[in-house]
Amino acid sequence: MTAQHQVRAHYDARTIVVYQAYSPAVADPSLRAKRFVTPFSFNRMTWIKPSFLWLMHRSNWAQKPGQERILAVRITRAGWEEALSRAVLTTADPADIDRAPVHVQWDPERSLRGAALNHYSIQVGVGRGLIRTFAEDWVVDLTDVTPQVRRISALKQSGRSAQAQRLLPAERIYPVPSAIAKNLLVDG
Repeated sequence: MTAQHQVRAHYDARTIVVYQAYSPAVADPSLRAKRFVTPFSFNRMTWIKPSFLWLMHRSNWAQKPGQERILAVRITRAGWEEALSRAVLTTADPADIDRAPVHVQWDPERSLRGAALNHYSIQVGVGRGLIRTFAEDWVVDLTDVTPQVRRISALKQSGRSAQAQRLLPAERIYPVPSAIAKNLLVDG
């Protein structure tokens, strides 16, 4: 049986990939600069998601207005773990949520077809106080994966799910440090 709350992600020894969906107006200048630049908002919370399929569900495979471009954002594992260590669950006391620099919520993970699965995917909201740190210190690479998203979606739509599945990023259980895991309900 799959654990209910585990972080599943594509990562290596130094970095982890999170996904975000943007309009071309935000994605294009950031990709050219190889870092987030205006009109990316440094003044509001930004949500990062290590689950590719959850973001595909959320962005309707890059078809939702304002979410037509999917970026794979490679950040340092140190930054990721700092964000998690400073996070409060969105189900916590409202006063604690208001003061927290990072918010975490768990939403049902999604299948390739978009069906809700019986385990959850983490979403991490990096607040205004940490946006510059996220963008300038944690982010090490931005990659436009929109062409891959469109290819997977087309294969899925044409009934070639096995081919589509092979193109998905390899995600595995991320080893969240135990002190952080306990506070965020991550299963051990």
